[in-house]
Amino acid sequence: SLKERAHGVFYRQSRAFLHFHTDPAGLFADLRRGEAFERFPLACAAERSRFLAALRETLRA
Repeated sequence: SLKERAHGVFYRQSRAFLHFHTDPAGLFADLRRGEAFERFPLACAAERSRFLAALRETLRA
């Protein structure tokens, strides 16, 4: 299960798993996939769909 330990920062078990942030280029989600984080832009519906598909895949693994 995921636990939000800080605003927009989610942990799975005892490891940081997902966090959201903004910068001048827009809104992003960093998702842990294996040992590294992968950054997903979230500016449009297609980008959000790609992120959600990756999130579902990662949670199933």
